[in-house]
Amino acid sequence: MQQVSLLGTGLMGAPMSRRLLAAGFPLTVWNRTAAKALALQADGAQVADTAAQAVSTADVVITMLEHGPATEAVWFGSDAASALRPGTLIIEMASILPREARDHAQRLAARGAAYVDAPVSGGTLGAQAGTLAIMAGGAAGDIERARPVLAPLGRLTPVGPVGAGQLAKLANQMIVGISIGAVAEALLLAERGGADMAQVRQALRGGFADSRVLEVHGQRMVERDFAKRGSVAVQLKDLRNALETARELAFDAPVTQLLERLYAACAEHGWAQSDQSGLFQELARRNGIAG
Repeated sequence: MQQVSLLGTGLMGAPMSRRLLAAGFPLTVWNRTAAKALALQADGAQVADTAAQAVSTADVVITMLEHGPATEAVWFGSDAASALRPGTLIIEMASILPREARDHAQRLAARGAAYVDAPVSGGTLGAQAGTLAIMAGGAAGDIERARPVLAPLGRLTPVGPVGAGQLAKLANQMIVGISIGAVAEALLLAERGGADMAQVRQALRGGFADSRVLEVHGQRMVERDFAKRGSVAVQLKDLRNALETARELAFDAPVTQLLERLYAACAEHGWAQSDQSGLFQELARRNGIAG
């Protein structure tokens, strides 16, 4: 079985690591905050002191870091890239800019590594259950090589060349971010008018307004449960990445622009580390409703 290393054992990386270990993969982990990696020793992971040490013996390296600059710093700001063995497969599962993915792929190819960008959707619940939607960009042979490693994590769908996985993830985050705003605004309107928010959400289930966002995030809004699973900060980062990519493509995205401003206001008012459904709190604040 292939030797796997995973860099980044935070909210998503930790449950993904446990899924890989449960599937029998020999796994080495590394995290910038060492305690998060050390917590996986009890599950059977080997813990590396440095990223370079983690990747030096790997057949496959999965990166699940916070954003593009963090990934850049780990690969090229340290000696991690130079520690790779020729033929290592890199699977970039963080959400970064498409142009960052293409740049990283080119620079890592110069080290003899193959590269697939494979960001995910499904959040911490999907990571724990192994039901993530995995959007993969890269050469067909590299994606097929990644498939057995990613199988314990969720459903892999090839979407195009390197960078296309990140484009698909941006599309996902546009839809999720906009949908959270729509659900929050609609439920708050119903509550302002005197309806029972929980029952309104239930009434909408099964109709054209039903969605995974209404099911999961809508319930969090009803319960005012904004404990961090994803976060407003990450959602805002992804919307900004979508807008930056839209500018590069000369594409007008007015709905995403509006939601970026709303998430930015939500973060500015102290809710950056709330679950992304915490946008509800910003819309409640604007309407003088207890969030």
